[in-house]
Amino acid sequence: MNAFDYGSVFSSENLVTFMKPINSPWVALGPGLQIFRGAIFAAVLWPFRTIFLNQERGWLKLWMLFIGLSILATFGPAIGSIDGMIYTTIPISKQLLFLPELVIQSFLLSFLLFYWYKKPKRVFTIISILLACIIILLSIAGFLSLIM
Repeated sequence: MNAFDYGSVFSSENLVTFMKPINSPWVALGPGLQIFRGAIFAAVLWPFRTIFLNQERGWLKLWMLFIGLSILATFGPAIGSIDGMIYTTIPISKQLLFLPELVIQSFLLSFLLFYWYKKPKRVFTIISILLACIIILLSIAGFLSLIM
């Protein structure tokens, strides 16, 4: 069950050459590989942590940064970005389908990071580590099930 029905969306005429099929081993491994993306985010944002974490409504500044640079004004024609809408053959209606998910994900990342920093509790750290480990293990299991 998938709220966004990625299987149908990604196999549509416009996206079939742009996205790997959802039964690709690399797509199964994708969630586990997000740890590298997270490390890049951490390294890039670290010098600016006081702006986002020590100021009132710092989460809002971080969220606006994510929306501006990671969603709307990317350096390439990503789906849902301004360049994606201008330079790709993917209909704008399809591109707009992805925006709610991206906006919600970026909001949750910004707000939860801010909250976790302001109210550090060991239990949140432990739960985060356990969830990351579960995601990595499930990604590896999915990858292995598709290549064997």
